[in-house]
Amino acid sequence: MATYEWTPRIKHAAIEKEAKTLPKEEVTSHPLKGIVVTEVKKTGKSQVQDGRPRTSSHPLDPLTSAMDGADPLSMFASQADPLSRMSTQTTTKEKSMPKDENNGLDETFEPWSVKKLSILTKHTTSEKLTITTSFLSAHEKDRVVIKAQSTVTDKVKNRLEQLDDFEEGSVQEMLDLSQQEYVNRIDELNQALIDAWDQDQRVKALKIAIQCSKLLSDTNVIQFYPSKFVLITDILDTFGKLVFERIRSKSNYIPVGSSMPIQLPENFTPEQVPDSAKETCRNWFFKIASIRELIPRFYVETAILKCYSFLDTSEYSAALCRLADMTRGMGDPLVGIYARCYLSRVGIAVAPNIRDHLMPCFNDFLACYSQLQSDHVQNTLAMQKVEMPRYLTLYCPALDWILQCIAHRASENTLQTILEKCKKLFNSALLLNSIMSAFKPEYIAFRAVQFTEQIRECEETGFPKHMLYCSLGGCLVLASPPEDQRLAVLNEVWKVVMKLKNPLDYITCAEVWIEYVAKHFSKREVNTILNDVIKHMTPDRAFEDYYPQLQSIVTKVLSHIHDFTLLFSLDKFLPFIDLFQKEIVKVEVCKSIMEAFVKYQAEATSDPVIINALMFICKTMHDSVNALTLDDEVRAIGGLICGFVRKISFGRDFEQQLSFYVEARANFSNLDAVLVELVECVNTLAVETRDVVKGKHSRKTASFVRACAAYCFITIPSLQSVLARLKLYLVSGQVALLNQCLSQGDAFLKAAISLIAEVPKTLDVDGKVRSTEPLMTSYICSLLSTLLAVPDNPDQGVLYLLRGLLNVLSDFPWDVNSSAKAVVYVNVLSLLCAVSQEDYVYHIDRVDANDSMYGSDPKFLGEVTKISATVLEEVFSHLKVLGEGQNFKKQAEAAIEVFNVMVAHGDLSKHQMFTLALNLWGLAQKHGQGDTKQMVRTLDYVKRKAISKDKEGKVFADLASKMHLQSRT
Repeated sequence: MATYEWTPRIKHAAIEKEAKTLPKEEVTSHPLKGIVVTEVKKTGKSQVQDGRPRTSSHPLDPLTSAMDGADPLSMFASQADPLSRMSTQTTTKEKSMPKDENNGLDETFEPWSVKKLSILTKHTTSEKLTITTSFLSAHEKDRVVIKAQSTVTDKVKNRLEQLDDFEEGSVQEMLDLSQQEYVNRIDELNQALIDAWDQDQRVKALKIAIQCSKLLSDTNVIQFYPSKFVLITDILDTFGKLVFERIRSKSNYIPVGSSMPIQLPENFTPEQVPDSAKETCRNWFFKIASIRELIPRFYVETAILKCYSFLDTSEYSAALCRLADMTRGMGDPLVGIYARCYLSRVGIAVAPNIRDHLMPCFNDFLACYSQLQSDHVQNTLAMQKVEMPRYLTLYCPALDWILQCIAHRASENTLQTILEKCKKLFNSALLLNSIMSAFKPEYIAFRAVQFTEQIRECEETGFPKHMLYCSLGGCLVLASPPEDQRLAVLNEVWKVVMKLKNPLDYITCAEVWIEYVAKHFSKREVNTILNDVIKHMTPDRAFEDYYPQLQSIVTKVLSHIHDFTLLFSLDKFLPFIDLFQKEIVKVEVCKSIMEAFVKYQAEATSDPVIINALMFICKTMHDSVNALTLDDEVRAIGGLICGFVRKISFGRDFEQQLSFYVEARANFSNLDAVLVELVECVNTLAVETRDVVKGKHSRKTASFVRACAAYCFITIPSLQSVLARLKLYLVSGQVALLNQCLSQGDAFLKAAISLIAEVPKTLDVDGKVRSTEPLMTSYICSLLSTLLAVPDNPDQGVLYLLRGLLNVLSDFPWDVNSSAKAVVYVNVLSLLCAVSQEDYVYHIDRVDANDSMYGSDPKFLGEVTKISATVLEEVFSHLKVLGEGQNFKKQAEAAIEVFNVMVAHGDLSKHQMFTLALNLWGLAQKHGQGDTKQMVRTLDYVKRKAISKDKEGKVFADLASKMHLQSRT
């Protein structure tokens, strides 16, 4: 096969282009215009045209109009992905559902599930706890004895005996439990309740509910009481649901006009409930009414309150008010308010429109408010070493919930009424805090000055006053006070806050109020607050204990100040950033600043204040990267610094822009992503320079673009990624040639060709090993396209860059079972055909290519022929290797690729070329492994070429007939 000689076909690009151009035809309407249907109506003898368009008459996206205005990709994706479709359907249902359908509550009502998580997180203890129960000891045996019971009376008697057995004292006390052990025991009780119910041991389940309720009368570890309330009431909720579902399961009814019983619907009425189910329901209430102690009787009845829906929904109001009255018998005020909280929680869930019991619950708490200072409470706090401010905060969750239920959809008159009651208690700080937490922020903001006055006049001892300012600040951030009150409120609050001695109290207030200041005031006030925070946090290095709060302050400032010229003009902002002296925290703060800059800085800037500040911040992030840094973190930091680089522009001052890129390279030399971005920016700068001078460089601009090329040539080798270097060498070489920097362009292309030898055979991509052959095939094809327009260096010989590339490719570790090597060499043949033409199909502006330099010189063409023969030999050698490896499919693919290039670019009038083409066609068909569709298309193409009347047409006609004959045989 080495005896074959490649002969390129001489083309005339302009003539061929004109011959292939389709005939032009003038159109009278836009081709993408929507179709307009005109309906013709016949009315007697006359015809009336209704010219109303059935579709829009203005130009539309044809894909969109075909899908009735929907995005076809989104539609198909939604159809294909069942999860997306379910999500869309759910969202649609939620949007179409009226707000009142959610138990009469709207989105402003904070659900209990959110509140209980914060309670469990906040109210913890290290004290030892005690639990009293008869269901958790390891040696416990089931005390529920099931006897043979012949009558209903015997069954009831046995159950009452079991209940009495519990009340006689068949319980055990578990002492000295840690908080986690206590929680585990509560979880075991919950599971025991469910297991007993599943085993039809209803009395045992009731006993567990009673025992759990009794635990709520214990305040021995008082600071843990709110969390204990959450844990116990979860068990009671489970009990209530089990009882309700049990009765509902026994409530099958026969609808009117039917003989088959069906299950109760979700929204059933008492009339649909059969008498047997109602009797079961009454029995449950009678059992609970027989409980002797007040607290378990109250809690267990409240837990099954929803069961009144089986009897009469009008009972809800009376039952809720009766249960509210029962709480007056609970002597401990803390136990009492949490009982009222549970009643309010269950009431708002089962009967959200009934509110008659809510205000009495609040009034009852106010009536017993004086007990908080009683001797009994004081002695309890002294014994447990709990201070009064800490004790008062235990009331907040329950009081907040009760007031939230009262405030939901309430008018401002309700707020005013409650404020008046608060004044009668000498502006109780506890009440004021809960009022601000419960009512709409708009109501609080409208009375901002009034609240500051009441906070100032409230009692000095007891509830921490700084928490009141935090609550007020939170309301004023969500809703703006009247403009004439804003400064007065800030002055009143801050003169108190700045005098706080405890760093925790101070920073808690500052964290809230900094957002109010940033939202409503100028940079002067923000700077003042930051300065005050620095003063309070610096002594004794207090800032080290409050990094989360300080981070929150930065985040809130950034969320409201988007003008970074203004931000960095604050002389206390960067000193505030210096408070973060722990590296990991400082990096996170720097990342938040850069994220805000990238997000909010819409236009490029050249402000030196911004550049210097952000350069320092980016340098801090960059210097934090080391060998142990996670890849995701490196990518995140690199992306933020790249965003900073892209946002800096000096307009037409290109030299200043290049100087910035030089400084950035020096500061961010360890991040590949940033170096790649800098090289691309410098290349863009060189192209912009060319655009400004319209391709006609002066001495000054020529020197500048060479400096840009030098910058890229120096920077690229420092990249760790071989593929990134390859890409940038090629792009930078193209840019250099575009700017007539021939020597620099040659240097880039030489470096790219030399680097190909260093490309590994495989790469690890997302944990999977991938071959680099597809990437290299695409890259080498792009490189070959560039080489067509590159003139030869007179000192280096004919096509010296291509020769160098072929030398590298001969040593490249190609996969012997892949057709990649053949594809690459076929593209080299295409390039050799292109360089053999008198006029090349494209040129670089103001750069003379080899067609101008050699002018189809015979010696030049002879060299091209020699190279072609060498390349052809490599192709045939690879085809032979594929055949020996019995990889006939790849062999057929490679053979048809070579055949296509010969048909497109080779001179088939030469006997050797013609014979070679037929041999390749035969090889592609030899083992029946070729792509049938591709071969059919190729044969059709040759037949179309045979239609031509010239000499070339006769050659293709002869080729087509022999190809057809080979296909048949």
